[in-house]
Amino acid sequence: MKQVFLLSKSTLVIMLSGLVIISSCKKNSIGNDTNADLTLQAGKSDAISDAQFDDVFNIAMGVQSSDVGENIGIGTAAGIIYRTTNVEKTKSTDSTVRCFTVTVDPTTLHVFPKTVTIDFGSGCIGKDGKLRKGKIITTYTGPMFISGSMATTTFDNYNVDSFKIEGTHTVKNTSTSNSISWSVKVTAGKITNTLNGRWHQWDGERIHQQLQGSDTPYDFSDDEFQITGSSTGSNSKGISWTSTITEPLLRKVSCHWIGAGKIEIERNGHQGILDFGDGSCDNKVTITINGISYDISLH
Repeated sequence: MKQVFLLSKSTLVIMLSGLVIISSCKKNSIGNDTNADLTLQAGKSDAISDAQFDDVFNIAMGVQSSDVGENIGIGTAAGIIYRTTNVEKTKSTDSTVRCFTVTVDPTTLHVFPKTVTIDFGSGCIGKDGKLRKGKIITTYTGPMFISGSMATTTFDNYNVDSFKIEGTHTVKNTSTSNSISWSVKVTAGKITNTLNGRWHQWDGERIHQQLQGSDTPYDFSDDEFQITGSSTGSNSKGISWTSTITEPLLRKVSCHWIGAGKIEIERNGHQGILDFGDGSCDNKVTITINGISYDISLH
């Protein structure tokens, strides 16, 4: 159930089952500016969609060798579903402190394609505090640290808190001798609030380029990426938009949130700018429309 709290004339808190969006106007309210209000809603929908599929990227790319039997991921799930300490060094499966299971087909080492199913069952609270249910199913054509390898993820009744995630998520290692990178494509992405039926549809393409951490392959905590790309979206309120990353997003494995960068939202000739900050690890996003800034907090 959605709960709305008016804290002051300039701050509105909307609770949507596990995802709290706090929107406050830094200068003045939208008032009767319908176009600004719709653009603000489009910006929120885009930020929510981007964050949910970024989470999928981190889990699919972060599967650990202690589960699969060999190294096929890049450690991005540390602190999300796996503990932040280096499981690779300890060879621990961490099975005593987690609630998901991992199955592999085929189990024969170095044989690909290999399908890995992460099953969160009927409810599993991750290291990041999110409640996940259902399955993430990823098929790997090879280890994801090798150029040309691909990982295609689909979902079986997969939910994060009260949001159902659907679509196809594809990652390809596009690294060259001079750069470590992955392309990411979300096709027919859909996020549905299971409490009220509201949804966002989202199709996006991203390039994740590694900036830091490539010289310490067994320590994922120092890995850092920049993200570029664009997307299109729509929601159950009839709002459609496009978005383009105008300043690369900064993502550190040690943080659950995008730390910096900007995305331009375009809705029916109206623009908004999502600003993810100065690199600090926090859940704050600012959207600026017609020179007026509004704060968004993602939880």
